[in-house]
Amino acid sequence: MRRKAEKGLDFHVDKLTNSIENVVTGDSFQTEISVIADKNLKSVTKKNGWLFNWRNEFK
Repeated sequence: MRRKAEKGLDFHVDKLTNSIENVVTGDSFQTEISVIADKNLKSVTKKNGWLFNWRNEFK
């Protein structure tokens, strides 16, 4: 069985916060967390600018 090559992301998580925070400026950005349905996965693709594979995470 072939293993999929892992792809790295272009950011580093250095701490957990309640929002997205710019570590250089300290700016904090309002962040919304929501549940995704299978039918919504068509819009969260690499083609649409997402770096994270939401379909794999959903499974």
